[in-house]
Amino acid sequence: MSGSFAKVLTKNDTGETGGHQAGIAVPKANTELLSFFPFLNPREFNPDSWLYCTDIDGQEWEMRYIYYNGKTFNPPKSTRNEYRITHMTKFLTKWMAKTGDVVIFKKTSKENHFQISIRHESASNESLGTTEDNDLIVLRGWSRIY
Repeated sequence: MSGSFAKVLTKNDTGETGGHQAGIAVPKANTELLSFFPFLNPREFNPDSWLYCTDIDGQEWEMRYIYYNGKTFNPPKSTRNEYRITHMTKFLTKWMAKTGDVVIFKKTSKENHFQISIRHESASNESLGTTEDNDLIVLRGWSRIY
C-alpha cells in the first residue's frame, strides 16, 4: 500500500504534559493504518521494526514501530496491548511540534522508508479552510491522505 497517513498531535505526543509516554499511539482497530506500517507478528513478545524516515531537510531519522503486546500472553507478561511509534522526540523538537500540529508519514518505494513532515497548526487550519470565526472541525488521531 502506498500513500500517506497524518496524525494530529496531542499534548502527550509532543511531551507538553511533562509525562513520559512511549511514542505516539497507532490504534489497533485501524487495520488500514496497521497495514501501512510494517507487519509485526503478534505471536512474538513486543515485536518491532525500524522505520527509516527522511524529513524535508534530507535529515534521516530512525523511529521504532513496536507492538507492546505483553497483556495478550497467557500468563500476561505485562499490562500493555498497544502499537506505538517511538524515538520521535528529537524529530518533534527539531520541527518545534506542538499540540494540534500534524505529523505526516508518506511511504516511499523502499521498504520501511518514509518521508516525514510536520504541518504546523496554523498551516493545517489554513489548508482546512478555517474561517475568521473559527468554525473548524478538527479530526483527531490518524487519517489517510489521498
